[in-house]
Amino acid sequence: MGALLVVGEVVTDVVALHEGPLSPDTDTAARIAVRPGGAGANVAVWAAAAGAEARLLARAGADSADWHRGALCAAGVAPHLVVDAAAPTAVVISLVDAAAERTLVTDGGAAVRLGPPDWADALLDGAARLHLSGYHLFGGTGRRLVAVAVAAARARGVAVSADPASAGFLARAGVDAVRAALEGVGLLLPNRDEARLLAGTEDPVAAAELLSARYGETVVTLGAAGALVAAGGRVLARVPAEPAAAVDSTGAGDAFTGALLAARLAGADPVEAARAGCRAGAAAVTVVGGRPPDAAALPGGLTARVPAPDDPVPGGATAVR
Repeated sequence: MGALLVVGEVVTDVVALHEGPLSPDTDTAARIAVRPGGAGANVAVWAAAAGAEARLLARAGADSADWHRGALCAAGVAPHLVVDAAAPTAVVISLVDAAAERTLVTDGGAAVRLGPPDWADALLDGAARLHLSGYHLFGGTGRRLVAVAVAAARARGVAVSADPASAGFLARAGVDAVRAALEGVGLLLPNRDEARLLAGTEDPVAAAELLSARYGETVVTLGAAGALVAAGGRVLARVPAEPAAAVDSTGAGDAFTGALLAARLAGADPVEAARAGCRAGAAAVTVVGGRPPDAAALPGGLTARVPAPDDPVPGGATAVR
């Protein structure tokens, strides 16, 4: 199967798990962990864990680019990281309560500076799918990059998918602007709130139908209620979620997307691929952070493909562990 190229971001995640309510003007006890993250990077790592050849185009600050590159290579992802000398790596502070629900505080840093000059058509060599992290849909520089990447992919006959990423950012950027940026996408992977905004309806079933009529195929994630799979304007199936003892919901959607895309590259139909996504999403919530647990603990036989030290990486870099 061909490779998956993710255009996305790397982020340093600071995850704080607090059992009680936040206490203003004093200390709130928490367990705090620093993890490599970022929606695009997480998708690529989960896809690699499911057996796909995964590549990532992203931008990182010089402060931690080497750390992120090493983590990606160790996870089986071929990274093309543009090192930004003027901005630090993006940081997200994730406050996770006892119900494993998150409140996010985000500094976009270098991630939001990824743009057309960072693109090279050679990134698509041997690729069967281009996947776009939705955070690049919310600013002018990112949307210009998306337009260049989608045009290059379509010229080569490479399938294109996208994750709208954030209902809050989507609303602020403007639904019409994001819809326009998504033209050329053949597989859309929104969550319930993002689907409602993009489709203009509160009913997730109707949203899935409307979006699949526009983009060809849509999978709407519903959290504990699983996912809706739609194509050509009709819902094909509602796939149930897998049971899991949730610790941290960070990256559950990214895990779903990565496993689903890997399954599609391996020849699975849309419903089978959504089931694979649900299995990965269930695994993701059992660990802190947005990356897979140890391969031995992954469901469904997921195993990471680790590149050799001399494996070529698109863009001229080399995978070094």
